[in-house]
Amino acid sequence: MTRFEQCLKTVLKSEGGLVNHPKDPGGLTNLGVTRKTWEAWKGRGVTEAEMSGLTPADVAPLYRQRYWEASSAHKLPVGLDLLVFDHAVNAGPGRAVRMLQTVLGVAPDGIFGCQSMDALKGRSVMDLLHTYSAYRESYYRSLPTFGVFGRGWLRRVKDTLQEAMAYVEDS
Repeated sequence: MTRFEQCLKTVLKSEGGLVNHPKDPGGLTNLGVTRKTWEAWKGRGVTEAEMSGLTPADVAPLYRQRYWEASSAHKLPVGLDLLVFDHAVNAGPGRAVRMLQTVLGVAPDGIFGCQSMDALKGRSVMDLLHTYSAYRESYYRSLPTFGVFGRGWLRRVKDTLQEAMAYVEDS
């Protein structure tokens, strides 16, 4: 199993199945993919039945291109790749990269380039996992929908951190 496949499996545990919560600005969502995102990916409108029938194999190419590669998770050390990918899925790849750049102490421009890569050198991955997770928690607490979705987001941060630490320990 590739790193992307391992990380996607973890992300999909958090994303769950078909939901259409009235307070979720994403609207109809399945496997973490909103109807709007799936329509853009397919280049056409989609029905609720099509959304409800999505499988992990259906959405994997979208996740790889729009979140894994777009957040440069494939360039990151084991463990950190999962946290950045997971945050990219939940908050957007640009935000996920800017958060990592802030943690690394480089200008947060949302593009993971040479400066960001150089800033990783010699850093403890375990320390980065904890710091990145703390920033994620802070971000979620700042959102106006925290009262509705906050417990789930914080559980996601905790669970993803635990999984990332296990990946590091096993590597």
